[in-house]
Formats: sequence, structure tokens, C-alpha cells
Amino acid sequence: MDFRLNEEQQMLQDTVARLVRGEYSFEKRLKYSESDLGFSADFWRQLGELGLTAVPFPEELGGFGGSGVEVQSVMTELGRGLCIEPYLQSVILGGGLIAQAGNSEQQEQWLGDIASGEVRAAVGLQEPQSFYNLNDVETRAEKSGDGYVLNGRKAVVIGGHCADVLVVSARTSGDSRDSAGISLFLVRPDAEGLEARTYPTIDGSKGCDLFLNNVKLGSDALLGEEGKAANVIEYQTGRAISALCGEAVGVMEVACDLTLDYLKQRKQFGVPIGRFQVLQHRMVDMMSELEQARSMAILAASVADQPQSDERRRILAAAKNVIGRSGQFISEQGIQSHGGIGMTWEYNFAHYAKRLVMINHQLGDDDFHLEAYTILLQAG
Repeated sequence: MDFRLNEEQQMLQDTVARLVRGEYSFEKRLKYSESDLGFSADFWRQLGELGLTAVPFPEELGGFGGSGVEVQSVMTELGRGLCIEPYLQSVILGGGLIAQAGNSEQQEQWLGDIASGEVRAAVGLQEPQSFYNLNDVETRAEKSGDGYVLNGRKAVVIGGHCADVLVVSARTSGDSRDSAGISLFLVRPDAEGLEARTYPTIDGSKGCDLFLNNVKLGSDALLGEEGKAANVIEYQTGRAISALCGEAVGVMEVACDLTLDYLKQRKQFGVPIGRFQVLQHRMVDMMSELEQARSMAILAASVADQPQSDERRRILAAAKNVIGRSGQFISEQGIQSHGGIGMTWEYNFAHYAKRLVMINHQLGDDDFHLEAYTILLQAG
């Protein structure tokens, strides 16, 4: 099989690469991370102007009509630049949920502006007790007149502090871990009774916990069919996992490049430490893990937009498991090769390692997906 990008896909990736190289130095990233917004509003605007925020949306909804391959092309370059803009949360996951579950009015209201980058979405699916199980939902949505009243808490909502719209899961029926009875709602950030507590994450992004205290919503806030959002959430998180795999490959590529450069430059006993065989073997192992991760990311991209099936579930679980393990290996071995400097805040390798840790824990870590893969394999 030919895994090379076609001309159009290569042009897309080159566009993102040029933008990241020109606008996203490591020093700028540190400043963006420490700002109140937590990322660069100007860089986000440029993503929209170049049509990059429109990549995954259908053409009839103002998008580019890109597949999982095009999305990964964008995410890989954003990963190489260690970009902290909420592209995954707003464009892939938030936009994807609205595109799949929303009615024509909701799609018309939100998707054009999300695709242009003028509106940012954030997604509240996790809860403090859920431990990656997105069916574990204790937030409740009770019927009240023509609308709903929401009460509960959502955890680690990346980009939620500055979102224009929040997509939140809540239970309209059933027990806390039932897949049936979960619904999705569109919540305005200024809704009465909604409180966001913002904090930095280990990779330099900003997340928040959402506290919903008698948040009143109209019937038009319901996204999709009541009580039947679990399948939509599972499908769209699968697309987001594929995108994360692409980002992780970009992060790992730079981590390996930084380590190799350091081994060539750092001298001990009068020679570059890259001359020592044990470090050469370690570098080979890191590159082997990178190539394995790249292969699994390509496989994940090939099924990202396919109809839901157990085969799709198995491939995405396997890809996320391999990405998590490979990312951890490259981070640890890279730090070991660098020594103390590999842990310092001022040196960029440490930030790539932290991003790989965060990617492993987003949408389920390697152990979670290994268990999911095993269950699917036994069932099949």
C-alpha cells in the first residue's frame, strides 16, 4: 500500500508547517501559555483565515470535506510546533458532535462560525469519577416546562474558559453508568448557574471544571435525540483519538530530533556522547517506537470516518494504546539521554515530554485502551 500523501494533502501539510515555523517559536509559546487566554488569538485567527479550522467539515457546512488523513496532516504539524490552541476540542470534537447530532438549525447556527474560526467550542464529557468512561455521567438534566435544568460537574474541559459554546453531556434517564439515557446539550458560557474554575494543565494548556447549578436551558439546547447520545459521543471521540494520534507523531518526531541533536553536540571524555554504543542503541529504540506509532496513526486515520463497527473500535483502541506506550518510551529515554537538562523548564524537550504525557491521558490512557481492545477481541 502507498501511504504517501497525495498532492493536495501534501500542500495542506506544507501550509500548516510554514505557518507553525513562521509564527510559533518556543519562546512565543511560553508567553502564550502564561497569558489569560492560554494561547494565541492571532494564531487562531490565522488558522481560520487559511481555512485550516474548516478541514474536517463537509463542504455544504462551510468546510473543506477533509478525511481523517487530512485532519492528521494538520494535527501532526500542530504537534511539531507544540501548539496549544484548542483545535482538537473546538474543531474536531465540538464541531463533530454538533455536525453529527445537531439539527439543521443548530448546524446552521454554529458550524459555519466554528469552521471559520470565529467561534470556539469546548466539550464537557468527563466527570471527576468517570476515569475515562464517558458513559459514567452523574450530571443530571431534569425536564422543566419546555426545557431542562442541569446540575452536576464536568472535569478537565480544555478551552472551556474561553469557549463561545459548550457541548455538555448530562443524564436524562438511567443509572450513572448506563449508556442509555445520556443526552447532549449546548450551553452558553454566560448561562446563569454555570461556574468555571480555570487552571493550567501540565502541558501548558488551560482547562477548567464546570459547575452546573440549576442551569436552565430551553428545548432548543438539546443536541440530538434525548437519551441517545452515547453512540454519537463514542463515534466522535474515535475521530478525536485519530487526530490525537497524528498530533502525537508530530510531538515524537521533534522529541527524537532534539535527542539526536543533543547526542551529536554534547561531549564527554572529549567525544560526542552519540559515539557511545549504548546511547546509539537507545536512539535506535526511540526511532523504532516512532515508526511503530506512525504506522498506527496512519491506520487510525484510515478508519476515523468509517461507519461505526467493532473493527473500527479495535483499530482506534490499538492505535491509542501504541501511541501512549511509544510516547512514554520516547519521553523517558529522551530525558535519560539528555540528563538533567531534559527536565528543565527553559529547554523545549521537557515540554514535548509533558505534552506526550497529556496525550496519553486524553480520551483514555494506554491501559484503558488495552483493556478495551482485549474485550473487543474476546467478543469478536
